Amino acid sequence: MDVSEKIKTLVAEFTAFSNWEDRYKRLIEIGKELAPMGIEAKTEVNKIKGCQSQVWLTAKVEAGKIFFSADSDASIVKGIIALLLKVYSGETPDTILSLKPTFLEEIGLKQHLSMSRANGLNAMVKQINLYALAFKAQAQMQKENRK
Repeated sequence: MDVSEKIKTLVAEFTAFSNWEDRYKRLIEIGKELAPMGIEAKTEVNKIKGCQSQVWLTAKVEAGKIFFSADSDASIVKGIIALLLKVYSGETPDTILSLKPTFLEEIGLKQHLSMSRANGLNAMVKQINLYALAFKAQAQMQKENRK
């Protein structure tokens, strides 16, 4: 499934709910669906700065695509990072870097977050983009070294 299809699916899923209480419940469910993150990955290095709750994010590259792993100590925040991973994980660095998270407005999430959670959400998106930049630079260096 390409990234635009992932986004359409999420937008359709969330806009099908008539109220925000149901959307929050679904967000929490999405967080519970996250693959468990090992305790060894829950380090200061992997912690996202700027989040009120604790959020850890790691990434690895396989066949030119970035796969993320994440966790949080707060259920809503865990749902938010899980939602982001549904869109960004499995994409190339170029796709990640070109993707603006407008889908967050489309599902109405940004408008229903407190200021601190909105800041945390921005920090999560920023960290995902930083991983994409780093892996893109790493791939370019490896390409140059092979010449």
